Amino acid sequence: MRVTRPMLALSGAVAILALTGCGGSGGKDEAAVPKEVSGSLEHIAAEAKCKPNMQTDADTIRQALCKKGKEKYVLATFATDRGQREWINTAKDYGGFYLVGRKWVAVGHEDVLQGLRGTLGGTVEVGLNHAEHAPGGGGRDDKSSHSGHQEN
Repeated sequence: MRVTRPMLALSGAVAILALTGCGGSGGKDEAAVPKEVSGSLEHIAAEAKCKPNMQTDADTIRQALCKKGKEKYVLATFATDRGQREWINTAKDYGGFYLVGRKWVAVGHEDVLQGLRGTLGGTVEVGLNHAEHAPGGGGRDDKSSHSGHQEN
């Protein structure tokens, strides 16, 4: 039997549901996440108690550096949902953690984003871990285990 991407995706979804105990009961973690904030970069930064250090101010994306304690994170807002999704999909190829809201994203250490999630709402997405595929990275030599690589 050949394993295809749709089968892997379905298997992954089933595993995630089993691990999270998803049954619509809405555990205490769900209750702790507030309604997702929206608005300008300045508004979202204010909600996160961040004084944004602007890095990019363009029509399609606005991006700033923020601090939470000793940790830094990037906060970005997007003009369109599509632009945001394209940016996230490209960025996730480099690994990392992303707190995603409607037309905004925060990028930083997982602990920082979990704290921000309690303030800003949103969902956490995880980028690809290429370390397990690097020579000497301790990963398997199976290219099919990573959907970002294809055999010719």
